[in-house]
Amino acid sequence: MSKKSILVAAALSTMALAPLVQAQEFITIGTGGVTGIYYPAGGGMCRLVNQNNQEHGMRCSVESTGGSVYNLNTLRAGELEFGIAQSDQQYNAIKGEGAFANAAPYKELRSVFSIYTEAFTVVARKDANITTFNDLKGKRVNIGEPGSGQRATIEAIMDAKGWTRSDFRLASELKAAEQAQALCDNKIDVMVYFVGHPNGAVQEATTSCDTTVVSVNDKEVKQMVESTPYFVSYEIPGGMYSGNDKPVTTIGAKATLVSSTKVSDESVYWTVKSVFDNFDNFRRLHPGFANLTKAEMLEGNTAPLHPGAEKYFKEVGLIN
Repeated sequence: MSKKSILVAAALSTMALAPLVQAQEFITIGTGGVTGIYYPAGGGMCRLVNQNNQEHGMRCSVESTGGSVYNLNTLRAGELEFGIAQSDQQYNAIKGEGAFANAAPYKELRSVFSIYTEAFTVVARKDANITTFNDLKGKRVNIGEPGSGQRATIEAIMDAKGWTRSDFRLASELKAAEQAQALCDNKIDVMVYFVGHPNGAVQEATTSCDTTVVSVNDKEVKQMVESTPYFVSYEIPGGMYSGNDKPVTTIGAKATLVSSTKVSDESVYWTVKSVFDNFDNFRRLHPGFANLTKAEMLEGNTAPLHPGAEKYFKEVGLIN
């Protein structure tokens, strides 16, 4: 083949590939701290999306973020295509309540699917003499960084109990990844985390120093659960963490994947299909996913279902 023929063939090849390059679509999933479950869950979803890249032309990346509230606000700003958020924060965003009370209702928010149930988890130093949630008054408590689900949830509980930050000796705003070490270094008495179990940060706190997982189950909390469509009573199994042999009752909510009407039906459809068509691989991402069923992942969503997700679920008979 002459040099001229080679150049012509190369040009034609480049022209043929150009539409594929142009069609490449990038999506990002906002998650949470690297010690929680949101981050590996989002990373697993992206791996499943990316393994079929040649079929749908999408490239998925995961971003570690401040958590639920941050993800919902950033999704609203158009800086994320997907985010993982607690079902209570999904509800508050679409209603314009709670952490979103200063914003208009987020009517463009859409559910994709729920992932698993996570629990509001309180871990205290044993030398702080904390046996109930009421004992947090006067203690050094890490309430979590602004924008996190743990921060929004403890503030909701504080409101239900008529507490303010001044009821604590210290109300720190450490990131989720920092609080276990701070607890064992005696910089705080209590860490709180809204997270699925088993969890690495709780494991670290309960094995590195003398701590206990505290029940969150008093009258005001029970009333809060009964008055909302998203909180449920939840039990952290006994024996899951060192020094905590008995079950601990607290409150739980679903971790959910959300998107918006700004994101195309095709992008959402292929994201859902990538996860649900490879469901066994997804369940192996974390021990907390082991007993998930596909039907359960359609529960706990408080925003309308995205049409792209609806299309897939109808195709496979999960909804009518």
